[in-house]
Amino acid sequence: MSSRAAAVMVAVLCLSSPRPASAQVADADPPPARPAILFNRWQEDWSVLADPTLRTEPFDDLKYIPLWTAVPGSYLSLGLNLRERFESNAAPSFGIGRKAEDYVIQRLEIDSDLHLDRNWQVFVQLEDDRAFGNITPSPVDADQLDLEQGFVAYTTPFAGGDLKFRVGRQEIGFDLQRFVSVRDGPNVRQAFDAAWLDWEASPWRVITFWSRPVQYRNTEPFDDYSNGRFQYGGFRVERKEVGPGSLSAYYSRYQLDDAHYLFAAGEERRDILDLRYAGALAGFDWDLEAMGQGGEVGAKAVRAWAVGTLTGYTFSGFEWRPRLGLQVDAASGNQHADGNKDGTFNPLFPNGYYLTLAGYTGYVNLIHVKPSVTVEPIAELKVMAATGLQWRETVSDAIYTQPNIAVPGTAGTPGRWTGAYGQLRADYAFNGHLSGAVEAVHFAVGDAIRRAGGHDSDYVGVELKFGW
Repeated sequence: MSSRAAAVMVAVLCLSSPRPASAQVADADPPPARPAILFNRWQEDWSVLADPTLRTEPFDDLKYIPLWTAVPGSYLSLGLNLRERFESNAAPSFGIGRKAEDYVIQRLEIDSDLHLDRNWQVFVQLEDDRAFGNITPSPVDADQLDLEQGFVAYTTPFAGGDLKFRVGRQEIGFDLQRFVSVRDGPNVRQAFDAAWLDWEASPWRVITFWSRPVQYRNTEPFDDYSNGRFQYGGFRVERKEVGPGSLSAYYSRYQLDDAHYLFAAGEERRDILDLRYAGALAGFDWDLEAMGQGGEVGAKAVRAWAVGTLTGYTFSGFEWRPRLGLQVDAASGNQHADGNKDGTFNPLFPNGYYLTLAGYTGYVNLIHVKPSVTVEPIAELKVMAATGLQWRETVSDAIYTQPNIAVPGTAGTPGRWTGAYGQLRADYAFNGHLSGAVEAVHFAVGDAIRRAGGHDSDYVGVELKFGW
């Protein structure tokens, strides 16, 4: 860990045991709830700290800095995230062209959340992502000091609901983030230079956006960029209270001027339709999503699809609250190498941990069945054990690692069986600021990978996350 990161982590000792709040008068109304550290830091509301008696933790004077007393809702809030993860991977890409790796990845984020009044917000977040011990880090492993997010947002009541507009560099994620995500699994998160507009009046929400996905470089500070050669946007509708769940659908357009895939190259113009239904009832939970892709890549027509399902049942009346889960996923591959159609599914902007953190396989040319059991032995601790079984959707296409990198020597070879893996993961929240996780994966490869020169592999990740 760097000396800078070590200095930051000292604050954990102060924040892990908050000072008691001032005594409350008997029968008085309870104070507003203290904000939690959220996945999207710009969604936090620290205005409750306008009451000095609610500033109960160290550095609260920096969480709420009042600006103009004559302007209601005007304040500045500062924040910080630090994630440290040790990763050991015995055979990245199944050992084909790569050796065993042991390294530490570090993500440091500092944010400034400025509320000019109750309508206008200016959010700026800087990131510095390092990969200590990684000799050849990829663009998702390391990105020295750069702008992670920087946008202006405006919120106002409109037509019986809330109208929200954001413009600037921002992160975008939908649902479980199978296909459109902020890419939180790897070290460098995915941002978009975008204009975003949504209107919400429960149970409805309507969204439209257009963006240029940010491309990442690690040459010098502030060298990340976006341009018109890579664009993505669309239109989305959400509806709550559809039976026991929520329903969403969206159309989006993916444009890349110089695309290179295993069976197609050229201008990519991909039209995407997505439908999702998720909910819970009587101990059961489910998340079902299907995506179809059309358009063209170069001279080839795109005909690709994917489905993803997560279902489970929680025995809430039992000790440790065991949950039995089943995950089933499938994504199309290309059927004919010399045909005029390309069936290889484009996973778009995957999150990097939907299958496992190890990244052994991506959401391309895939059939994936994963039973699991999750228990909660003590408060704030979750332990999950799972077994994953994987096949290719078609042997004409390759086996792919995360996100969509073809394993050399696997396209067109016999054998659909990709392999099986065992996964064990534990997540623990020490307090509202500090959490940790441990994940271990063993992947036993099938004959198609073994004939290509690959072999079994083991992955171990140990992570600490601190948020202030």
